[in-house]
This record gives sequence, structure tokens and C-alpha cells, in this order.
Amino acid sequence: MSEFLQDAQRAHALGNLSDAARLYAQAIRADSRNFEALLSLGVLNCDAGQYEDARRLLAEAVKLNPDAAAAHHAHGRALQGLGRNGEALAAFDSVLERTPDHAEAMFRRANALLGLRRFREAAAAYDRYLTSDPKSAQAWHNRGVALSELKKFADACSSFGEAIMLRPDSAQSWHNRGLVQSELQDWDAAIRDHEQALTLVPDLAYARGHLVFAKLAACDWHGLDAERAKVTAGVRAGLPTIVPFGNIMVSQSPADQMQCTRIWMGRYAAPPPARWRGERYDHSRIRIAYVSGDFRVHPVAMLMAGVFERHDRTRFETIGVSFGPDDASAIRARVAGAFEHFIDARGKSDFEIAVRLREMETDIVIDLMGPTSGCRTGIFTSRPAPVQVNYLGYPGTMAAAFMDYILADREVIPAEEHRHYSEKVVYLADTYLAGDNTRAISRATPSRIELGLPEGGFVFCSFNNSYKFTPDMFVVWMRILAAVEGSVLWLPEGNASARRNLLREAEARGIAADRVLFAPYLDDPADHLARLARADLFLDTLPCNAHTTASDALWAGLPVVTCKGATFAGRVAASLLHAAGLDELITESLAAYEAMAISLARDSTILQAIKAKLARNRHTTAVFDTAKFTRNLEAAYEHMHARAVRGERSHSFAVGEGAA
Repeated sequence: MSEFLQDAQRAHALGNLSDAARLYAQAIRADSRNFEALLSLGVLNCDAGQYEDARRLLAEAVKLNPDAAAAHHAHGRALQGLGRNGEALAAFDSVLERTPDHAEAMFRRANALLGLRRFREAAAAYDRYLTSDPKSAQAWHNRGVALSELKKFADACSSFGEAIMLRPDSAQSWHNRGLVQSELQDWDAAIRDHEQALTLVPDLAYARGHLVFAKLAACDWHGLDAERAKVTAGVRAGLPTIVPFGNIMVSQSPADQMQCTRIWMGRYAAPPPARWRGERYDHSRIRIAYVSGDFRVHPVAMLMAGVFERHDRTRFETIGVSFGPDDASAIRARVAGAFEHFIDARGKSDFEIAVRLREMETDIVIDLMGPTSGCRTGIFTSRPAPVQVNYLGYPGTMAAAFMDYILADREVIPAEEHRHYSEKVVYLADTYLAGDNTRAISRATPSRIELGLPEGGFVFCSFNNSYKFTPDMFVVWMRILAAVEGSVLWLPEGNASARRNLLREAEARGIAADRVLFAPYLDDPADHLARLARADLFLDTLPCNAHTTASDALWAGLPVVTCKGATFAGRVAASLLHAAGLDELITESLAAYEAMAISLARDSTILQAIKAKLARNRHTTAVFDTAKFTRNLEAAYEHMHARAVRGERSHSFAVGEGAA
């Protein structure tokens, strides 16, 4: 053993780490094949977070002594620190081949699988580790993360519960269990868990935003204004306070929404190398790929199925990339059959999907999710195609340089608001929201009595999710009910907490509980569309409008009264009504909205005239002209593609009638 190595080991044992590192380095300079020095200095660097230096040293140590489990383990740690989970996994497998009971290698191997999004294997690996160390709070927590990703929410909830029992001061475990409680629709429990997380760590990333969202979903408005104010202040201070989708339910500022998304995108601050590097493709048709986790019973699939089917196959080669669940539904089969190439990418990493899109020489990729639950934004940070488009899934900007365009219309993004969008804005004629004019409506329409509605009296409805029901909107609705004798408000049944709280809020405002009625969820969308005909008027919400639900109502022949909001999400119903030729149902203030709803309920002649107009227009205007919408969309794609082929940067433009 060299003198340098002996001195280094003594310094190391005494805790003099800087001296130890210096002496280990001298030992390596004296003998580049000094295994002990390479291993020890590599471990020191790894402990100090100097992972690249550690990786280089430990790779040499592994070469010198490939049977040394300690070298493989330390090498795996360094690789894991660099985010190279695939290589780290191989290193930990090498450790376990030599020492099958190496507990830390088991744990780190599970973490590597988690990082690779191989969630089923990760959960099994945590189970294996927990047999040797059942008191590991971190392993229970990470197991909960894996199970959450597998949509095994009840099991995930139990796993986070075990972590909390072992480490009750872990704000992150409380927060994660709150997220799982939300998935289980136990909003009261979610609220309690998020509140506990914030008690422990008041500035815990995104916890306050998730608390606000849970309160909105439960219609538990106690203290909501104060929490919303904290969320807004956090966003403006540049803090990770609320996720973008949650923020559109509380924010009335496009500037704040852009800031919120920019903060969320910070996780991608150092994107991987671009897969597409300026190559020019020689295709006879433009290759377009729609990427989503929502090709199932979901609004995105419902809205887009007709568009996918109507793409011009002589000009476009269509690809569908699905990383979400296969629910074996009719709409899933229809969507899959509409594409020339349908790729089920479940189990594939973001990088693997990006590589596949690049290998297919895709010209344009369309993100149908944006920053929403279950999204895979990492696919797009890898830049797999010359043109990348933000559309439909998220009504706002991606606030990222890797997204070139956002599809919109002049209602949802006025020209003066382009500064709030990192993408270039492409205006589609009429409305940006796709619609499917082949959607079935059940012929058998149940009676009001069968639906639990009063046979007489006026029926207002709002079939939005409960998280769109804000206190301000509910106060307006209660005033409308008070002004229209015998009227009722028909809402989706949603969750038990929301139902209980809404009935309490109604009674607190002098409206009897039996005037707020709830409709159960129906498995068949055609049955839901049929029952909408039994309502008289759909009441929209703010700050986030009805989107697909407004489209549903209009397709079913039910008029929608909306108040135009201050953001993209608050103007979608106005976009649909404008395209349907029903601008008279668009108001500019909640006072005007309230007055219109009351007026229409009191004047059946005017309301019937509007219904007759809607019945005519839904087949003659652009709102449900799927073929025309698809042609406009294709014109947008052709323009984007032509600019990319010429090497020109993206720019804002319009297509369709009145394009400018």
C-alpha cells in the first residue's frame, strides 16, 4: 500500500475529508491503477455531489476490479446522481448479482426503476427492499409514488400512510397522500392532508395550490379567499405555488397564468439534446403526430375523433401516440382506428417516445395535453420534430421555447394579448375548439320525472366539474333561483363533499335544498346528451368556462349563457357561441349574465326562439362543421410546415375565412 493511500485513509477515518481527497488524488497520480484510491476518492466525490468526477473515477475502479460489489455500488450512485438511471440500474444489478442481500443496492435499484418510469417493476423492487427494512419511511413513500403512477390509488394511499406513521414530520408524504386522496375523490381527506403538509412546511412546493384545488372540488369555501390570495402572491413572487391547470381555476390574469406555467416548466430548465437537429425530410405527405394520454373516454378523444377520421390522407400521414391507459372503450377503438399509425407508448420513457418520433421523421407533433395531470412534457423538450404545437388539452401558454405554436381563435386570444404566450398564435376561423358532428344522442329521452326533475318549472343546469363552481358564481346562481319562482339548479352529482357543501351554501342564501338537484354520472355519453334536452338553460362558470360541456350542451340543443372572462379559459364558451351565431348569449359582466338568465327564464317566447335558432345553426354554422374545421387545421399545418422547410422561424398567422 502506498504512503499516500495510508495517509489518505487515516485522514478519511479522522473526518478530514479535504485532506483525504487530496491524498487519494496523489495516490492515483502515483499509480493510476490504484483501485482503493480510485474507489475511495470516487465515493468522496459522490458524497459531495460531484457526480461526474465520481463517475469517471469509479468507472476506472470497476474496470480494474469488476468483481468488487462496492465499486459497482458507488458507480451506480454516481450515475444516479447524474440522472443516468438506465446505467445506474445495470450497476445495482451487478451489485445484487454478487451480494443479493445488499439492502442499499436494492433501494437504489428501485429508485432507478422509478426514475425510468418502470413503475410496476419499481413497486415490486420496493416490496423486496421493505422485507429487509420495513421501517424505511422513504421506501414506503417512494412505493406510494410508483403505485400512484400505476393508478393504484388505494394502495398508494396506504403506502403513504405507512410513511407518515414512520415519519410524521414528512410534509412531502402528507402532501402526496393528499394528492392520492384527491384521485380517490375523498376531497375532505385531501384537504386535511394538504393542510397538515403546509403546517409542517408552509412554502412546500405546490401544496397550497393543491389545497385550493381540493377546496374548490369539495365546494368547501371556508378560508378560500385567503388561500387564493396566497397562491397569487406566490406565483407573482416566482414560487412553485400552484400547478398550471389548478391556476386557471383561480386566476383571472393571463400574465399570472404565463408566470405560473413558466415556474412549472422550470423543472425542464436543462433540456436534453434535441432529437431533431435541422434535418430536411423529403416526404410526399406531411407527417403529423398527435401525442396524448387521453385517447379514452375523455373530452379530448370525444372532441377530436371526427378530426382524426377526416384528415386528408393524400396530403397527411397521421400518427397517434398514446401513453395513457387503454380503457377498452368504443371511443378508444375509434381513435386508434382513425390513425394510419397508432403507437401504444405505455411503459416508454419520454426520451424513448421522442426518439421514436424522430426516427419516424415526424414533421409536426401536436401536444394534446399541455401541463395537465399525467402529461409527458419531457417528450417535447427533446424536440423530436421541426414543428411543435400546443393544442386543446390546456387553454393557455406552455411558456416554453420548445413549443412553436398555439392554436386559438380571436375570441380566446385577442391580438393585444399575444405577449402572454411564448408560442406564436395561429388563429383558426370560427372557433379553435374541435367538434364531432357524428356524436350520437340517444333516441330515448327520459322524462323529467325519470331524471328526478320537477315536471313543471324552469330547469337551469351547469354540468361542469365542481372545481369550477366558485363562491362568486354560486351567489349569482342563488340570486337567479330566487328571482325565478319554481326554478331549480341541476348539477352533476360529482362527489359527496361537494353535494353536501353546496346544499348547505344554498340554504345559507335562502334557497331550499330541494331546489338544487344532482344528476348521476352516465357511462354512455349519448345518454347524457339526451338528458340535456330536459334542461332549459345552461349556466356557464368563471374564471374557467365550460369547454367540452358547453359543446355538449349546444350539440344537444341546449342554449348556454356565458360571461366572457379575462383569460383563454374564460372565453371558450364565447368562442363556441360566436361560431354558432349566438352572440346574444355572450355577456360582458356577471350582472349582465344574471339579468340575461332571469330574463330568458321569464320570457319563454324569446327562449324558444333562441332554441329554434340553435337547432338550425348547429347544422349550418361552423361550430359543428367537422370537415371544415379539419380543412382549416390542415391549412395551418401546411403553413407551419412550409416555413420550417424554408428554414424560417415560426410566426403568428390566421387561416380560414377572413384570414389576415
